[in-house]
Amino acid sequence: MKTRILRRPEVEHTTGLSRSTIYAMMADATFPKPVRLGKRAVGWRASDIAEWLESRTGEAA
Repeated sequence: MKTRILRRPEVEHTTGLSRSTIYAMMADATFPKPVRLGKRAVGWRASDIAEWLESRTGEAA
């Protein structure tokens, strides 16, 4: 099974969050941590971002 990896620009577009907000939320442990792809590259599992978005839909109501 292949896991789709999203790079930061796609995560920003998908979530509507800015880069600084994503990293601030990661520091607060309220946003999924990325996986290391190489020495200087990270990405987020699409499934982690989808789960995070799903968990947020209940908070706004």
